[in-house]
Amino acid sequence: MFNPTRDQARQFLFETWRKRTAGELLTPLEDLTAQLINKHPEYHELLAAPEHNQDKDYAPDGTAVNPFLHIMMHLTIEEQLSIGQPHGIREQFARLTHKYESEHEAQHAMMDCLGEMIWQAQRNKTAPDAAIYISCLEKQ
Repeated sequence: MFNPTRDQARQFLFETWRKRTAGELLTPLEDLTAQLINKHPEYHELLAAPEHNQDKDYAPDGTAVNPFLHIMMHLTIEEQLSIGQPHGIREQFARLTHKYESEHEAQHAMMDCLGEMIWQAQRNKTAPDAAIYISCLEKQ
């Protein structure tokens, strides 16, 4: 399983955006990532300046969105949808897309539940529980 460090994940985002803006050939994963970044113009300047942003920290108090985490959560949801895991994720995505009239906004709503599942796993020192995730999505 691919488990990059914080620096590796950030470098992937910086390099993907550099390649996209330079018009270079992208791998399928880079292309998907660049499409997600493109939907967030507020991150373009940050991702174009790795020398100033590689080590930037974001407080977990929610006062500022961590753009690196945000894009990586989009990628996580895209992967979940592509493989249909956890069970029921595609149905919840379809329901939320209809509700928000936007796939992108549906993913933003899903991020809250993904974060909740991860937070509970960290707090309880357990593996992430898909039942918590799906239950939360059902309440969205």
